[in-house]
Amino acid sequence: MNEEQAVRAVLDRYRRAVLAKDVDAFVALYDAEVRVFDTWGAWSHRGIDAWRRVVDEWFGSLGAERVEVAFSDVETAVAPDLAALHAFVRYRAIDPGGVPLRALDNRISMVLRRRDGAWTILHEHTSAPIDGAKTTPILQR
Repeated sequence: MNEEQAVRAVLDRYRRAVLAKDVDAFVALYDAEVRVFDTWGAWSHRGIDAWRRVVDEWFGSLGAERVEVAFSDVETAVAPDLAALHAFVRYRAIDPGGVPLRALDNRISMVLRRRDGAWTILHEHTSAPIDGAKTTPILQR
């Protein structure tokens, strides 16, 4: 696996961890010094403990529902120990039988750092464009 494939593999582990609502697997994707600019709730979350609390709340709020994640238009730039990627991401809630319930789209950017041979997310930024006339987020691409 080359370095670009290794960076993209982080997205696959992200997708699988969210679907499984596996807090430990999801948080393991992130660097201890992570800073997240999330779309929801707060301007930023700094450090792995703060991010774990957000993830615990998110996965816990789902009840029996699960979330399928799909990335598209992924672009990467990879250097020896630092990488960047950006993409569009769709989060789709499904019921226990796999029936789609609702979905929203976001833009996502990540900076990854290689530590001890593994790529971890050092910075993540999700966003949605704002409808200028309504001043509301546009959550469907």
